Amino acid sequence: MIDRYPRFAKGFAMKFVHSILLFFSFALLTSNIRADHHEAPFRHFVAFQFKESATDDDIQQVVDEFMLLKDKIDTIQSVEWGFSESVEGLNDDFTHAFLVTFKDKAGLEAYLPHPDHKAFVAILKPHLEKVFVFDYTAKE
Repeated sequence: MIDRYPRFAKGFAMKFVHSILLFFSFALLTSNIRADHHEAPFRHFVAFQFKESATDDDIQQVVDEFMLLKDKIDTIQSVEWGFSESVEGLNDDFTHAFLVTFKDKAGLEAYLPHPDHKAFVAILKPHLEKVFVFDYTAKE
């Protein structure tokens, strides 16, 4: 019965090929979404407002010690920093910001109780007026 309709065989073959292509496209797409989600870096953003009593040397020591953490704590992938250059004046007296990148959230969870991080916090605290922390998974 199928042989009596020459279009059926051609149509069936094309439908089959399209179905296979659709299946593999969907599988590839969903695997990329899962891979991106698990491989997306985890960011730890920190902004500091220093006490008026903090000297330039005190602040430079804090910056230097913060930057050394990337060599001391292996879960840190990168650290960058900068000071406020806001043209809008909306920085609420926060002057220095740091962005720490980890492979994943577990990297931050290992970083926070790490003895070298705790030693850094001990150096920072006497000069710190206020801190703002924002953690997030990077998205594109």
